[in-house]
Amino acid sequence: MDAAGWDARYAKGQVWSKEANRFFVDAVRTHGLDHPVEGARAIDLGCGEGRNAVWLALLGWSVTGVDMSTVGIDRGRAMAVTNDVRVEWVVADLETWDLGAGVWDLMVLVYVHWPTDKRLPFMQRVIDGLAPGGHLVIVGHDRTNIEHGHGGPQNPDVLTTPDELAALSRAAGLEVLEAREVRRPVSLEPGHGSVAVDAATTADAIDHVVVAQRPE
Repeated sequence: MDAAGWDARYAKGQVWSKEANRFFVDAVRTHGLDHPVEGARAIDLGCGEGRNAVWLALLGWSVTGVDMSTVGIDRGRAMAVTNDVRVEWVVADLETWDLGAGVWDLMVLVYVHWPTDKRLPFMQRVIDGLAPGGHLVIVGHDRTNIEHGHGGPQNPDVLTTPDELAALSRAAGLEVLEAREVRRPVSLEPGHGSVAVDAATTADAIDHVVVAQRPE
């Protein structure tokens, strides 16, 4: 969706949970990023309603959240006020917004998906933005989810796999610390597929987590 589409969706009410994404939280804690040094800079790209950006700020990161949706950013700003933390909020199109070079100690992409012709140059810009020693954390829908999972985007061109992202990161000189599939149970309506009409159940959505680091 474009900015207007996301504004319309967010205007209907809270879309995502107010808690940070659990796979992102696990990655941050696993790799020791939950105790940043003073002044360490993080950027949440495509931050949506701001939940992950606010969580990072609560950990002590100096955080910038960027999203194309004004409504999403406004909701993030309100969440930051509620949690008494400071986040720099930016309404911008990531395709054209300047990420800088060697700037960020932590760069975050949580469910941000691009078609291949845009994803590859964008990812190079993201990698270029990492400071020496900086980390890149990616959580996304996996391409295998289309055939073997449930929900999420159904266009394979906007999806990737952990192996593809790991290869891209290594080719750009990063050290890959983690690259794996993860599964997320999602609720199905009663009567879905072969399930009896009076029974509710769950199915697994297949996501992935990739963590990479620029050498010092």
